[in-house]
Amino acid sequence: MLFMAVVVLAASLCSGPVVSRADEVSDLKKSIEQKQQEIKDAQNQKKQMQSGLTDVKAVINDLEQSKKDLAAYVTQLDGNLSEIQSKIAEIKEMISQKEVEIAQTQEELDAAVAREEAQYANMKVRIRSMYERGDNFYFEAILNAASFADMLNRVDYVEKVSASDRRMLDEFRTTREYVEVCKAQLESEQELLEEAKRAEEAEEASMESLIAQKKADIDAYEADINNREQLVREYEAEIAAQEAEIKEMEQIAKTLQKQLEEANGTKRKYDGGMFAWPAPSYTRISDDFGMRDEHPILKTRTMHNGVDMAAPGGSPILAAYNGTVVAAAYSSSMGNYVMIDHGDNLYTIYMHASKLYVSQGAEVTKGQKIAAVGTTGRSTGNHLHFGVRLNGSYVSPWNYLK
Repeated sequence: MLFMAVVVLAASLCSGPVVSRADEVSDLKKSIEQKQQEIKDAQNQKKQMQSGLTDVKAVINDLEQSKKDLAAYVTQLDGNLSEIQSKIAEIKEMISQKEVEIAQTQEELDAAVAREEAQYANMKVRIRSMYERGDNFYFEAILNAASFADMLNRVDYVEKVSASDRRMLDEFRTTREYVEVCKAQLESEQELLEEAKRAEEAEEASMESLIAQKKADIDAYEADINNREQLVREYEAEIAAQEAEIKEMEQIAKTLQKQLEEANGTKRKYDGGMFAWPAPSYTRISDDFGMRDEHPILKTRTMHNGVDMAAPGGSPILAAYNGTVVAAAYSSSMGNYVMIDHGDNLYTIYMHASKLYVSQGAEVTKGQKIAAVGTTGRSTGNHLHFGVRLNGSYVSPWNYLK
């Protein structure tokens, strides 16, 4: 009987007068259209992500031609690693954003389900009332009017009740449709989130694969006895190029400092404070400052002008002390590097970063994150090469870290 009443209600409402939809129904319909578009967007994002993953084999094949020139090879490979790093950062951002959106969609779904249940309960009450009064209730009410004016009032009342019933049914149908599209959106967003997590894992694996390939190729190149003399010359040229680049940065810093002093009478001074540890995630000192008894490959005594701090790729590199960034750039030997002027001809240098967070001219404070640990440049594993220069020469970083 209750089912028949629902049918009668639906039929009577559909044949009732045309009434403009309530604002709530109109808003819901717009939300439904928006969510349907968001579902399509999520599906397109998923396809783009699947097609945009790094093809490691293609990258390695493309690198083959540059292996004869180690500097060119390292520069090209570091560029590939930088692209992958950017992809990973974008995917991580997408994952964080999508987790927030999923939580929001879940809240919208819960609210919509609660609204649907409340509307359904109200409809059951209304249908029960109609059933108890009978199909002829409104017809009899109109016929029993005391006058023509009373009849018109009753007709108007019946039309309003009918319109209200129709809006109730329309709202319920729209809310139910909204619930279903919320469920579909939630499912689509969860699928995109899972795809993003798989993509992040794939890109991380690609990056590790290329880093391993880089290490193997550099080791093979350096281990080739036929390259020994060439390597010695390359090493000496590399150190000379580093020195020239850094001295140029020091000269630029002195010029800028002089201009600043002339302009406002201020001069940066190092106050003698101890440095912050620049690689807080370090696991060990992989190579210390000072003369090596013998270079592991070149078989010659060489000077290691900094402290190598092994640390996970992507972990933070901090400014050791307050200062001005005089360089934030890339070279095939130092990789991504930062150089900071602390005043009184004292500089710190941070090499082989995977990513730089500061630029030339920036003012930084002790402990501020300036870069991320990596293995760019002439490097075969994630670490920070930390150097300290005073009056144009490298000095032991331990003088400032202890």
